[in-house]
Amino acid sequence: MFRRMKVTVIILAVIGLSLSFSAGCTLAGRTFPPVFPSPAPVSTFPDADRSLETVQEAWDIILKNYVDQEKLDSSRLKEEAIKGLIEALDDPYTAYLNPQAYRLSASDLRGSFEGIGAHVGVRDKALIIIAPMPDSPAWRAGIRPGDTILEINGESAEGMSLEEAVARIRGPRGTAVKLLIQHLDEPQPVEVDIVRAEIRIISLSFEMKESIAYVRIFQFTERTDEDLSTALSTISRNGADGIILDVRSNPGGLLDEVVDVASHFLKEGIVVSTVDNKGNRESLPVRSGGVKTDLPVVVLTDNFSASASEVLSGALQDYGRATIAGTKTFGKGSVNQLFRLKDGSGLFITIARWFTPNGRLIEGKGITPDYDFDLKGDDAVQWALDFLKSKRQ
Repeated sequence: MFRRMKVTVIILAVIGLSLSFSAGCTLAGRTFPPVFPSPAPVSTFPDADRSLETVQEAWDIILKNYVDQEKLDSSRLKEEAIKGLIEALDDPYTAYLNPQAYRLSASDLRGSFEGIGAHVGVRDKALIIIAPMPDSPAWRAGIRPGDTILEINGESAEGMSLEEAVARIRGPRGTAVKLLIQHLDEPQPVEVDIVRAEIRIISLSFEMKESIAYVRIFQFTERTDEDLSTALSTISRNGADGIILDVRSNPGGLLDEVVDVASHFLKEGIVVSTVDNKGNRESLPVRSGGVKTDLPVVVLTDNFSASASEVLSGALQDYGRATIAGTKTFGKGSVNQLFRLKDGSGLFITIARWFTPNGRLIEGKGITPDYDFDLKGDDAVQWALDFLKSKRQ
């Protein structure tokens, strides 16, 4: 059921990728799960029919008796009623998509990648930047991980859902969007004009640092496993002593790819399990074949390592296969599914939770590193290099 489903941090890609399972959404290409045009299954909630009768009764009374008949726009009332249902769930990864937003989500899944190139998530009910994509319009405009989006084209983002934000920020290349951004540790917000563009998705980068291989995984795309296999073959030929996997500010991506990536480092067992609302558990096992390595590994994480990044970090940590270093991860462990409604709108619904091989819940918890530090940039990489060198002495 969950094969090829995209792990979202949600990381919602607004901005030109594919909806992100990622800790949020990618403002560029978001990694949403597959679209299911059929209606959602009927609820087994015992009082559902009686509750719906009451809602219908209220609807009929309003339409028949409300004094200002010109205010009775049934389409708007319908949307607001659905939004009310969603709001009552208090789940940042469950959202209503109007027909326009639904079409954007569907086009993302078909590979339309235009936007500003940033991953966006929700934290404490605020829209935050998980990470700008390398060399994207957002990156060139100075957007940083941890930035809060206060306004979109002059409209307050307070209370705005991830999907609403995506619909407003996304757009064709060559057009502009104005964002009011609050940078971390800066007193005053700044207004940023960003011209949308076609986004080139970079899966990972690889280089040798002395005898240690440094692999930066930006997100888990359809190319990640192939690119990593090539890198591991090169690592083997170069006689490396260890590997650094850097998933800082990685918002997530495709579930299949993270299972494949983890399988390069694990011999057997499961990589991740999902548990749905009926308690049904589905476990995804380590896959055989491919390039395997038993070199010592350090995984670098930060507060914006989300979703698929947390699946990888949690699996390698549970099996004692890697040392996790950095800061606690984002805590996005929800499985989401997009349903199409009859009028062309949609519901993006949380349908299950992720668990690590040892049964640790990822949602709201994150992965706690073995070594907790707040080093930034190359300083964290240097720590990992020194750590791996010390282990071979």
